[in-house]
Amino acid sequence: MEDKGREILEFVPGIDKIVVAQTEGWRLHKKKFWTEISRLKKEIRSENQVVLDFQGLVKSGFIASLSGSKKRIGFHRKNLREPLAAVFYTEKLEEIPETIHVISKNLKLLTRIGIQDEKYEFPLAVPEELSDGVKTKLQKTGYDKQKKLVLFNVGAAWETKRWFPEKWVEFIELMKTKELFSLLLWGNEEEKSLAKEVHEKTHVPLAPYFSLKEVMALVKESSLLVSGDTFALQVACAFSRPVVGIFGPSNPRRNGPYGPRDKVAFHEMECSSCYKRKCPTIECLKKITPQEVATLSQQLLKENV
Repeated sequence: MEDKGREILEFVPGIDKIVVAQTEGWRLHKKKFWTEISRLKKEIRSENQVVLDFQGLVKSGFIASLSGSKKRIGFHRKNLREPLAAVFYTEKLEEIPETIHVISKNLKLLTRIGIQDEKYEFPLAVPEELSDGVKTKLQKTGYDKQKKLVLFNVGAAWETKRWFPEKWVEFIELMKTKELFSLLLWGNEEEKSLAKEVHEKTHVPLAPYFSLKEVMALVKESSLLVSGDTFALQVACAFSRPVVGIFGPSNPRRNGPYGPRDKVAFHEMECSSCYKRKCPTIECLKKITPQEVATLSQQLLKENV
């Protein structure tokens, strides 16, 4: 795995070893590449183990082959993000409909090692000291622990997944009550700029900088997260926190929240599930109204008293 995923896996009990692959800037003619290949071989080499490649990239398939394992299992060529990865597997799953949830898709890979259970369960253990540190940071924003913590995650990696500032402002005004403490969540500088714009018009506090692990601890403390298709949304789902998802180009049935009470603001269009990072109109997000998201959010808060 790459370094950005290590912090998440450190919260998962039962993992004996985490090996980080330093793949950034891999080039065949670089000495750094061959040094890293040699190190990985020493770390993961064992023909008696079973390798499962959930990522479906040429890079992840190649690393699977470095293990020397006699059994390397991956998805059908048509289900791979990079079909060429299939050359590194000794076994491939039958083709799976891409309309099912991505978690269900990944669980199907486990059927090749005799695991049939499709229950969604994420045994993440957040250290108490980390939660305490997050609560201390929250206090600096004026957080009142007697109120319900509601997180508005305004950013997203793709431009096409970001709901518009003016819609966030109108939605937040509809959500203001004495029972709630709202906080604007952001990840990088671009998202922070968007959050600041919303903050200036709503006066909802801007979250301080939180590390990836702190974001996870923060989301675990929340009573509701309203977010686009982002990391924060997936974290809330993992911790079974109430979620309202705002979905545009990605398919909520495949990538959205999966809790029985979770809500999704989404409008089916001819171009739905395009997964495009750029779009001249982003009509799918424009169709989602502040009143719609507020109604879903208020309903979810009532259902999770």
